Amino acid sequence: MDIIDFSAEHAAAFKQLNLAWITEHWRVEAADLKALDSPFESIIDVGGAILIGELGSAVVGTVALIPLEEGTVELAKMTVSKAARGTGLGLALGKAALTRAKEMGARKVYLESNTILKPALSLYEKLGFQTLPDDARASPYERCNIRMERAI
Repeated sequence: MDIIDFSAEHAAAFKQLNLAWITEHWRVEAADLKALDSPFESIIDVGGAILIGELGSAVVGTVALIPLEEGTVELAKMTVSKAARGTGLGLALGKAALTRAKEMGARKVYLESNTILKPALSLYEKLGFQTLPDDARASPYERCNIRMERAI
């Protein structure tokens, strides 16, 4: 397993992997399409980062870091393909994302999720995230019903 920086050649896999988990439970929203159709413009060019998890030459995981306000980044678009689940890639991507967030100068990492995603929530807790009050921050996603944050 390798974790590498996103490049243009990963754009299709980034979109495909994220659409797979989103459409498994919900409809694709405008904020999803903005990030998935234009990852450079909506994430990287605004000071963010996308990390890619590879198994051999196959892209099997993704995670994005999107700058919010000064000192805070959002962990977003984190997914591991069904075939690669249980390999430890999710934890490795999460740890790599926290390291990158710190390198970016962040003091806090924020995320939004949904309580039906039990394995994801368990992973976030293992990574040190704690649940925030429901009104902690407005979300552009209808599916968001839990917000979490951790200091780094």
